[in-house]
Amino acid sequence: MARDLARLSFECGRQIGLLIGRSGAVEMVIAGGPRSLYIPDLPKSRGGRWRLRGLRLVHTHLQQESLTQDDLMDLVFLRLDCVAAILVDGHGGATDLEVAHILPSREEGTTGWEILPAMAASDPHLDFQQMVQSLESELERNRLAIPSATQQDRAILVSVTAADRETARTSMDELEELSRTSGILAVEKVIQRQREINPKYLIGKGKLSEIVLRALQSGVDLLIFDQDLNPSQVKAITDTTELRVIDRTQLILDIFAQRAQSREGKIQVEMAQLKYLLPRLGVKDDALSRLTGGIGTRGPGETTLEINRRRIKDRISQLDRELETVRRGRAQRRTKRMRKSLPVISIVGYTNAGKSTLLNALTRSSVTVEDKLFATLDPTSRRLRFPRDFEVIVTDTVGFIRNLPRDLIEAFAATLEELDDADLLLHVVDIANPRYQEQMAAVERILSQLQLHEKPTVLVFNKVDLVDPEYVKIQAGRYDAVPISAVDRRTLPPLILRMQDRVEELLEGGYCGDDRQTAEEASDTALMI
Repeated sequence: MARDLARLSFECGRQIGLLIGRSGAVEMVIAGGPRSLYIPDLPKSRGGRWRLRGLRLVHTHLQQESLTQDDLMDLVFLRLDCVAAILVDGHGGATDLEVAHILPSREEGTTGWEILPAMAASDPHLDFQQMVQSLESELERNRLAIPSATQQDRAILVSVTAADRETARTSMDELEELSRTSGILAVEKVIQRQREINPKYLIGKGKLSEIVLRALQSGVDLLIFDQDLNPSQVKAITDTTELRVIDRTQLILDIFAQRAQSREGKIQVEMAQLKYLLPRLGVKDDALSRLTGGIGTRGPGETTLEINRRRIKDRISQLDRELETVRRGRAQRRTKRMRKSLPVISIVGYTNAGKSTLLNALTRSSVTVEDKLFATLDPTSRRLRFPRDFEVIVTDTVGFIRNLPRDLIEAFAATLEELDDADLLLHVVDIANPRYQEQMAAVERILSQLQLHEKPTVLVFNKVDLVDPEYVKIQAGRYDAVPISAVDRRTLPPLILRMQDRVEELLEGGYCGDDRQTAEEASDTALMI
């Protein structure tokens, strides 16, 4: 076969390649150019993303050059069993044979593949079947070595940024926490810092090949990008790697979809998902177009792409109407509360800062609490009686996060309207988080977007039981914050007294109760109209 390939390749002046299955049958014959070979789209992978494809590429090199970088990229991206080059001499004869295969595990300083010593094409001393079986056994053993719960997805987290190392690491840690909340095991984190973003893949192709190799070695079939991807980038990365690809926004939407319990929450999440999906409908298939009748109107009618877009827009309009009904019901309930002259205190803060735990501690309620991001989506209101014998309503809302997707903010407008009626905001901060200052800034930015940054606010430093007391004292004095531990009721009296004093100041100033009722009802009425 090597002799025939070399002769034919020499006669036509082109590289010729064969894709051969493990049974020895030739699956495809490819004619390329003098120095390159273009491999067309191959059929779907066999048996799972973490296995080799079951095909090996044997092709000719007319200039007797060694395996090229393109050959090795084909080996990685196509997950071939191996790539072999037959070196052709100046008379059309086959001289040497060079073979490369993927390494089943990666160590520091290695490339991820191995190029075997050149061997005579007439007598290749290589037991291919034994080699490929050994490779697959080792890949499977490496995959099983990574612990994972049943049916749990595994992912590689990817970030392409121009930020400094510490900022990039902070962002990736948060993405890992989001993945854990969504039930995904993060096998590895990859950060590429580059000045110019690759418009096609977002990430450099060399780094992408490393990711594909690591995905194969770890049994991973999902990539999660910390940056938002446009539709063309998702398609390019998916087509090149055959891996599932999602970005940070899509991951957050998935978490919200898992957490939504009430009808209102499900409506809001579905609307956000549809708004995210709408600009990403890029598949057009004229074969599925319907034909229209009538002279002058025959031919392709409404395409599948247009039908899907119209259906999504119709569904969004329907959800808008349902949300308007929810908004009116919520406005009526707020009006009833205001008629009872009860001040409203809303708890805000970064996700997983302990807002729901604080609500439970203050009001002795039993709102669901988990050590996960976005454990609470639906707003919850409870009454609280202060020592000076007057009551307020304390409301817990959805947590914020850095770069909260705009579609989510718009979809959850009905929920966030609860903050508009708050007389006082409790900004809860996880002081035990080393990046609490960045989280505070992110919450303040979102409050500014919602036009809530001028509301009276009490800053609360939570989880002080996990931090050095002297450090807490210094930071609390610096920010005029109240230090507490929401899991220890003994730390709450200073916060209750601070809340009580602030509410009384607002009542004396006429910012709570009946004096504000007319303006707020007018605002609600205007909103409904």
